[in-house]
Amino acid sequence: MEYSHWMTMKNILEELIQRAHEVTVLRPSSFIFVDVNSSSGIKFETFPTSVNSSEFEENFNRLVTNWMSVGSIDTCLAYYPGMEYIMKEYSALWGNICKDAVSNKKLMTKLQESRFDVLLADPAAPCGELVAELLKIPFVYSVRFSPGFQVEKHGGGLLVPPSYVPIIMSRLSGQMSFIERVKNMICMLYFDFWCEVFDEKLWNALYSEVLGRPTTIYKTMGKAEMWLIRSYWDLEFPRPSLPNFDFVGGLHCKPAKPLPKEVEDFVQSSGEHGIVVFSLGSMISSMTEERANMFASALAQIPQKVLWRFEGKKPDTLGSNTRLYKWLPQNDLLGHPKTRAFVTHGGANGVYEAIYHGIPMVGIPLFGEQHDNIAYMTDKGAAVNVNFLTISSTELLNALKMVLNSPSYKENAMWLSTIHHDQPMKPLDRAAFWIEFVMRHKGAKHLRPLAQNLTWYQYHSLDVIGFLLAGVVTITLLVIKCCFFISQKFLKMKRKKKRE
Repeated sequence: MEYSHWMTMKNILEELIQRAHEVTVLRPSSFIFVDVNSSSGIKFETFPTSVNSSEFEENFNRLVTNWMSVGSIDTCLAYYPGMEYIMKEYSALWGNICKDAVSNKKLMTKLQESRFDVLLADPAAPCGELVAELLKIPFVYSVRFSPGFQVEKHGGGLLVPPSYVPIIMSRLSGQMSFIERVKNMICMLYFDFWCEVFDEKLWNALYSEVLGRPTTIYKTMGKAEMWLIRSYWDLEFPRPSLPNFDFVGGLHCKPAKPLPKEVEDFVQSSGEHGIVVFSLGSMISSMTEERANMFASALAQIPQKVLWRFEGKKPDTLGSNTRLYKWLPQNDLLGHPKTRAFVTHGGANGVYEAIYHGIPMVGIPLFGEQHDNIAYMTDKGAAVNVNFLTISSTELLNALKMVLNSPSYKENAMWLSTIHHDQPMKPLDRAAFWIEFVMRHKGAKHLRPLAQNLTWYQYHSLDVIGFLLAGVVTITLLVIKCCFFISQKFLKMKRKKKRE
């Protein structure tokens, strides 16, 4: 998978290399962020694709733009039909890349001869499980979320009671009111029975054709030995889990390193007011001049110095307290003692770096689960949420003042940081442990819930309920029949006595 997904995956792979494993990344030639020069320890196996890099990037930009245009929602039904279009287009793009991989006989022969021990995949990019099946090796998932938890539920059997677990992309959090529980139920039904995260007809046909037997994408995904979920109870709210699911949120977080001299000098010039870090992530590099000026105008009115990751024309309203950078050492800045707040789009990687270092946030979510991440942080008192599509300079300024001047936001952020650090085992170590566990035991089938062997009606005990109801109905009918028979006999005897 690309972009932030790859950045997280790379941390796991480099940890495995530190543990003396050999790591090979299967990389489509159209990929952008997955750079063959990005890590000296990782071997890259690049295969040609029918989609070039420009088309790939354009497709992802279009996906993000369409997703951002959804705006605020009252219920998940507001996603129709935009979400279906996004998912169909994404499925088609990834389906072509998957075909390019598994139909490349030279590539597949080379992989089979390499005799790998385990495959690590992200189910947001289907195909890894198919490659694992072809290579006859166990596989492990690293995943943040799928819309509506569809993949985790249908592929992994994860329990998600809608009465108290907010469905991802519902933008709900914490203790839900009655109306919110209604919205949550609608959201679950929408993703379970209406919106397909993946075009199942396309993927089921592809997997069946390649494997030479009828199967489905979710049956194949269900063979995952472990699901490493990139969240934890500092971000999430407690919910049921399974033995083959582990929560490893923040596995990419590290102590801050010294800043480049030019950046450090600017940070130190902030004096007692400190700095604000502003970044909307790797997929949003620029914005309209009007919006950029609106942001710059708000930032210019705070006493803190601001480091803003931004590409594009310099805003006319840019204040002397704000500097623009095409790239920022985000983790190192968030770990700096002078950092007071983080203005973020709410991507899981950035949110976890803020949690790790105890930095309160102003959230400007754009798409995907970013709305949910910021909703969780707002509910936990560590962030203020503002709407990207309707935000004004005044609203952003007020949000910044609230986070910067109210001690409770910093206190709550530090509380979450304490929770994150107080674990018996670091998230990255836990992720590496489970991968090595699967390698040592050639799988972890003993951890897989037996529910995956059941049909949907068996899982919900509908056959048992039907059998018991049939039994109750049968017994009830027999009792009624017997009572009727006895009463008829009694009436006959009574009539006979009267005649006599």
